Amino acid sequence: MNITLKSTPEDHRIAWLTALAISIHVLESGLPSPIPGLKPGLANIITITVLCQFGWRTAAWVSMLRVLVGSLILGTFLSPTFMMSLAGATASILLLGLGSKLPGRGFGPIGYSLLAAISHISAQFVTAYMLFIPHPGLWRLFPILLTFAVVLGIVNGIISQLLLKRVV
Repeated sequence: MNITLKSTPEDHRIAWLTALAISIHVLESGLPSPIPGLKPGLANIITITVLCQFGWRTAAWVSMLRVLVGSLILGTFLSPTFMMSLAGATASILLLGLGSKLPGRGFGPIGYSLLAAISHISAQFVTAYMLFIPHPGLWRLFPILLTFAVVLGIVNGIISQLLLKRVV
């Protein structure tokens, strides 16, 4: 029996955008980090841009596939790194879904990026505390990394906004 799957233009769009996000994710993993766990989250620029241009469903696919395939490429699948990344991506995509359903014009790229960055780092800390480091001292790092998340979220949102102006 021969099974044929038909792909849609949206499937192709998701595949291309996911490939771009994965490429950025893998390249970013090689960047040195001044603080353990601090990454600029450049692949999230793609997620925010996709959310603004194609909607939440497509952004969710791109984000989740990036985490899964990126972890397979980097050899971190089912590791603590994967769990932290998955928790952050899941929390941010869920909050982006809620944010995109707000009445009115909702958030722009900068607001979405800030929302994603804050939810991402928060979920990572909760995951680290619950699964790996159940010590209250862990929370002393939270304000520092949250500050970086806010700054990088704004920067990534600005980049996403500039990208959307060039694409549209």
